[in-house]
Amino acid sequence: MSRAETHRRIEQEITREKASALGRAGERLEAALDEARTLARALDEAPAPGRRARLLAEYEAARQKALAARLALLIQREAVGLRQHRIVDQQYPEPPRRS
Repeated sequence: MSRAETHRRIEQEITREKASALGRAGERLEAALDEARTLARALDEAPAPGRRARLLAEYEAARQKALAARLALLIQREAVGLRQHRIVDQQYPEPPRRS
């Protein structure tokens, strides 16, 4: 195998790993957003003040987790050269603050 062929294969492997890492970051964000949405629905349906307070705290923790996962995705996108994040804003909107 020539050096050029070895180099090409290594570059392909690096490209595949970048794509895989980007995909995993997206999956983590999807999961975090799902958790926040589930808690938001439970919060909307919670009539008891004590339960509502607990759900609100859980929602805020899930929201922070989603924001961290979103930031990680944006950083990963930047690392692979994707500078425009409008699609991320459209696909994965930030969970709103709740009270």
